[in-house]
Amino acid sequence: MTLRSMLFVPADSDRKLAKAQGSGADALILDLEDSVLPERKPAARVMACDYLKSHAGTRLWVRINDLASGDARKDLAAVLPARPAGIVLPKIRGPEDVTTVSNYVEMLEEVHGMAAGSVAILALVTETPAAVLRMGELSRLSLPRLTGVGWGAEDLSSSLGAGDPRLANGGWRAMYVHARNTCILVAHALGIEAIDTVYVNFKDPDGLKAACEESRHDGFTGRFAIHPDQVPVINQAFTPRPEELALAHRIVAAFASGAGAVSIDGKMYDIPHLKAARRLLQG
Repeated sequence: MTLRSMLFVPADSDRKLAKAQGSGADALILDLEDSVLPERKPAARVMACDYLKSHAGTRLWVRINDLASGDARKDLAAVLPARPAGIVLPKIRGPEDVTTVSNYVEMLEEVHGMAAGSVAILALVTETPAAVLRMGELSRLSLPRLTGVGWGAEDLSSSLGAGDPRLANGGWRAMYVHARNTCILVAHALGIEAIDTVYVNFKDPDGLKAACEESRHDGFTGRFAIHPDQVPVINQAFTPRPEELALAHRIVAAFASGAGAVSIDGKMYDIPHLKAARRLLQG
């Protein structure tokens, strides 16, 4: 199942955890990183573990702290026994960070009697300059636990000592367009999920809808959310419309004759269109 919407929820807020549960998000991300103050992180680990245990069977991920912080291993040791669906790994510097966390997870799976490979990893691949420069290296490695990549602009802007990553019209400055596009390419080179960054104005559903439609058109498979109200908009935007599915079925049926190109309603379709139709139908 494609992850259309992944909602960040501070792991140390009972109120926000309760509200998020009914959001309809394809996945909740219990956050131990940026939305939790340093002095609250020990309590957040306990609360995340308790929530995971009490909501078994739902698609729950945990964003841990980055490896450089010194908290990542503490986070993993606390939450892995509660069997999250996956780990969101922030601020990577290169593929070795994904490998390191994967090794930690593998060890903890074995210690706690979990099936090998049962916990996935989604890496945030644009939050440091080194990660952006080295993103292509991910596509040349075997990282079976890596099931998705996502991007974000604010942490990269902070690392660069830069200002607002957005232009006055809401578009991205050139640096962040490059990071965003590279993220899409890496995801599709690996055949994994490509998750677009958060839309920060949670009171602007029309703007979010337009941004999601652009995201899907560009090749993203889903989007991060920061507020439950954003989830329905994201889910709708990343769900194929009936007319899209109907056309995909017609394309697949037309190619059943063995032709290399077909005509439907006066428009020619070739093998790339067939592959895209099959991918859409497989969901």
